[in-house]
Amino acid sequence: MGYQHGSIRLSDSPVTVDDLGTVDYLSTWDRQAELARRRADGEIDDTVLLLQHPPTYTAGKRTQPEDLPTNGLPVVDVDRGGRITWHGPGQLVAYPIVKLADPIDVVDYVRRIEEAVLATCLEVGLENAGRVPGRSGVWLPAGLRRGELVPARKVAAVGIRVTRGVTMHGVALNCDNTLEYYDHIVPCGLADTGVTTLSEELGREITVADVTEIFTGHLLDALDGALEMSEVDVPEELAHGAVPS
Repeated sequence: MGYQHGSIRLSDSPVTVDDLGTVDYLSTWDRQAELARRRADGEIDDTVLLLQHPPTYTAGKRTQPEDLPTNGLPVVDVDRGGRITWHGPGQLVAYPIVKLADPIDVVDYVRRIEEAVLATCLEVGLENAGRVPGRSGVWLPAGLRRGELVPARKVAAVGIRVTRGVTMHGVALNCDNTLEYYDHIVPCGLADTGVTTLSEELGREITVADVTEIFTGHLLDALDGALEMSEVDVPEELAHGAVPS
């Protein structure tokens, strides 16, 4: 992929970064929509919301009935791409509200978000994260982890919407959150893979506070074209399920 060619943002003004702490999903969705409208109208600068949510299942536009939770908990239907996922404490969520430059390239935008996560993973010591062609997000390949055979698994999920050239929704990076809620859904509609956290992979506690500043710096660099795009793909044979024993 090589280097990105300049900023993907229409504006060269600094990005406003707003750390909201832990906030309700629905009220934050309304806040995103209002900020996106104001950004499209030129009333505000590009903004990144950083936050955590209380435990919440959200279903994107491609969610199928078989994906839905088996534990009876409610699901919020949202206007982003993708299928079902979960948000909760211990997971760093970032919602960039960014006016994209013309010509709008959604794939490039998603790759930049993924690159910010990959750079964050490297900085905290997780060296085998990568992309899976045809699947959004950041992944770990199937194989041995501390002597245990584990499947391909996602450490960060990406789901976006672009309206009037402005992005909404974004990325959720699993830091030290529980994985129990994922046991009751088909995460992202992918039954042959798993979900993981930075803490689970590294064998030590990695909190949201530990990575927020690191990730934010990489995200801003990625949006402005200052972060080199890596060519890190999970090998096809290790991207679906566990490797044979």
